[in-house]
Order: sequence, then structure tokens, then C-alpha cells
Amino acid sequence: MNRPLAAVAGVGTTRFGKLPGHSADDLAGWALREALADAGMGVRDIDGLVACRVTGYESFASAHGLQPRWCVPLPAEGRMCGAAIELATAALRTGQCRTVALVYGNDGRSAGATYGAGGTGYTAAGEGYGTAPELTRPYGMTSPGAFSALMFQRHRHQYGTTEEQLAEVALTFRRHAALNPAAVMRDPLDLETYLASRYIVEPLHLFDYCLINDGGVAMILTTAERAPDLPRPPVYVLGAAQRAQFLGSDFPPEDFWAGAIGEAGAESLRQAGVDRADVDGLMLYDNFSPNVLFTLEGLGYCPRGESGRWIQDGRIGLGGELPVNTSGGHLSESYLQGWGLNVEAVRQLRGECGARQIPGATHIQYACAAPLVSSVVYGSRP
Repeated sequence: MNRPLAAVAGVGTTRFGKLPGHSADDLAGWALREALADAGMGVRDIDGLVACRVTGYESFASAHGLQPRWCVPLPAEGRMCGAAIELATAALRTGQCRTVALVYGNDGRSAGATYGAGGTGYTAAGEGYGTAPELTRPYGMTSPGAFSALMFQRHRHQYGTTEEQLAEVALTFRRHAALNPAAVMRDPLDLETYLASRYIVEPLHLFDYCLINDGGVAMILTTAERAPDLPRPPVYVLGAAQRAQFLGSDFPPEDFWAGAIGEAGAESLRQAGVDRADVDGLMLYDNFSPNVLFTLEGLGYCPRGESGRWIQDGRIGLGGELPVNTSGGHLSESYLQGWGLNVEAVRQLRGECGARQIPGATHIQYACAAPLVSSVVYGSRP
């Protein structure tokens, strides 16, 4: 087994939903306080800061009594989440700091963010692929969802993937959310309701789109050597990698990002000293449900083109072969741009997830498919 990159000292989240009166910075601060309490630490223990989607990292740090000797602000895009974790582990391993707080706040719902029509639709919710919406908007590319819809349409054409097969993603994650008291969408969802829902961008239905909610998340990472002194059961970051696929990213990639996903996933597993057979659950970036299919194929958990068939019969549900997004993910828990999925990974490995717990979980992999792909492998043992 290779040396861990870092240990997770604490995690914290706010409530999710519509939280009027709370700015993104307020929500990040709320989550930070929860994470510090979880870690049994105070602000003076923090000497590193990664701030994502806060409006001003200097003012945020000042407001919360942080005086880091290493600090990095990052853009709002969800693809930054895995990169942020990788960056923080590098700072810890090179001695630039000893304990890093990673903070994220999102007031998208209260601020009226949308993935739909109006303007370009590319930045309202902090996502978007491509750099030339003025060229693509007239052809229906009015939002990041349209980009995923076009990719799924091609997957259907090439491999025969059906809407009924895709529905299993949303239905499974809703069943998981029903077991999560923090999830925003917990009402039952069946195939008939899914298929009867309106198209947002055909062939993607309403339930293929992530939620837009308010919420905050924080993680506190420290050196692996400090793990035995932590008050919570230690969870280790065993591997973290990223790969870029920027060339031609104005248009859907022909390989559904499989090349970059495969490289990042393999590298993170190599660093962790484990292989796919050792992974007990996946946390996959599900801003739109087809991305779950593309990520499963890219990571190599199922053959290319067979993800629609592969996920059927409960395979990605609790009790199945490979549970995915046990919190309900972006589709049903809350849209937190990857951060909530990483917290879920930690809580699963601590055994804190109650009715949605993966029995005996020792390794969880997170992955995000986008022009900047990332993968993080967590383990309950160093």
C-alpha cells in the first residue's frame, strides 16, 4: 500500500434547499464551523485555505479568523472540486501547511440561478463547457444540459441506449435520497413519472437535471501522520489525479471523455495501491444523468457502450454490486458541485450513513467527467 496523500480530519455541511438571507460566503462559513467541530479543531489550527465559490477569499478568511500561510482561491466550476482536493494534498505533502480547510458555498437557488433559457445559460449555475456560446446558442445549445443531451443522443445512436435505461440513474438516486434526511428531494419517483415528465432538452427529462439549491460544504485535510490523533475514525485520501481534455471542448468529445476519465481514474487507483475490484462504492458527478453512464464507462467499471444495460437490475443501488451516489447526489440530495459527494464518501467510510450505509465499505472513488476530469480515492485504512 502506498503512503496516503492526506487524512480527512473533519467534514461539515449546512442544510440544503432554499436558504434566503444567506450568501455563498455565509454558507461556506456555516459549513466551516461544522467541519471544525467535527474535527475537534479551532480556526487557529488551520494554516491552509482553499476557497471555492466564495465571493472574496480575503474577506472570508478575515471574517472567520483564518490566517493561513498557504491560500488558493478557485473558480466556481464543479470540475474544480477534485482538483482542489489534489492541490490541498500536494500542499500538505510538500510542507507548505499542516491543516487545510477547503470551503464551498452556493446560494444558487436564492440568487435565481438556472440551467434554462435566458442569456447564455453557461454561467448561471457555475457550469458550462465550451467557449463560444454565441456560435452554438442558435442551434439549441442554450445550457450545459444541452451539451449533455447531445452527448446522450449520440450514445443512443451508437449503442442503442434508451431513455428507460437512463431513467435508472435518476430512480436509483431518488431511492438513496429517501434514506438521507438531508436530501432535498425524497418523494418516491417511478419510471412512469420519469417518462411523463417534460423534456428540458430532448432526450433529457426534468429528472435528468441536477437540483439548484443553496448549501455549503467544508472539508478539513491534514497530514496522514496526524490521523491517529483525530477524534473521528480516520479516512485517508489515498489517490488523486486529474486529466485535461481541452482541445475541441467547444463540442461534445467523440469518446465521451473516456480517455481522460480512464487516465485519471487509473492514476488515482495506482496511487492508492488498489484496483477497481477493491472499490466498494462510487461518487460520480451527476450534474446531468448521462454523465454517470459516461463516467462508468471511462473508469472501466463497464464496457464501452454498455452502461445503459449495465446499471439495470439494481446494480448501482444500495445492496447492489457497486452502489453509486448513496446520498442521492446532485439529482436528489442537492447540487453542490462535487463537494457533497466527497463528504458522502468520507461519511460512508466512517460508517455514519445509517440506512444508506454500504456495509463494510473500505474504499470509495469519486470522479468527475468534464473537460477537466478528476478522480479521488478514499480509504478507511492507510
